[in-house]
Amino acid sequence: MRRELSDYSVTKWQSEWDYTTKGATTKIFFPKIADRLKLKINVTPNFTTMVTGHGNIKPYLYKYKIMDSPMCSCKIEQTIDHILFDCELVEQERDRLKAAVLRSENWPVSKDILINKYSKNFKKFTDSLSFDKL
Repeated sequence: MRRELSDYSVTKWQSEWDYTTKGATTKIFFPKIADRLKLKINVTPNFTTMVTGHGNIKPYLYKYKIMDSPMCSCKIEQTIDHILFDCELVEQERDRLKAAVLRSENWPVSKDILINKYSKNFKKFTDSLSFDKL
């Protein structure tokens, strides 16, 4: 009975997750609720910023008039994709993540694969970020 209720809850949650218009960035990292529930992640502010687009990222801070510009220090709009795939300021950190992925996947890898197969490496990447310098 407990398992049936759990399965039903996850199915209902997934249905609501699929149809909500909120959390677009997070949905890309975690499209399947069941997969997220299986992950054991010690969530940190940097990790949360990267998988939500909220927090200490310039476009979010700019939106609330905390920052004067949404631009990264490298003069490109600071998006999650920019930090994860392009920003020259975190090239060394990205290279470590990229090396782990390239052992079995092509780079760039989708965000859901990144989080589900390489969560420890992704977490190390996010923990190494210094948003104050970006």
